[in-house]
Amino acid sequence: EVQLVESGGGLVQVGGSLRLSCVASGFTFDDYAIGWFRQAPGKEREGVSCISTSDHSSWYADSVAGRFTISSDNAKNTVYLQMKSLKPEDTAVYSCTVIDPFYCDAGLPPSEYNYWGQGTQVTVSS
Repeated sequence: EVQLVESGGGLVQVGGSLRLSCVASGFTFDDYAIGWFRQAPGKEREGVSCISTSDHSSWYADSVAGRFTISSDNAKNTVYLQMKSLKPEDTAVYSCTVIDPFYCDAGLPPSEYNYWGQGTQVTVSS
């Protein structure tokens, strides 16, 4: 059974940092990519970043490039999203999903991604 468990969200002030974790199980971690999405109240889900766990190639949305860094620890089946210089507009529920590396190379296009974690809330206060 595929499982994804996010953690690390919380309340932080503008300019602060958080590190999110996504622990995966139930599939061969090295064969896939992990994507991070976020959804703010009243807004559509937005692709934030992804990483191919085999070659560590990554993609970032323009809105977070230069502030967020994605990495993977394959020994721990875990992907991290380090978020710095946080802004109020980063406030959202952040969720991870397991995807074919093709979708990461393509920049996380809207699609039917089948497996999701429960999400973790990130709130940036001004």
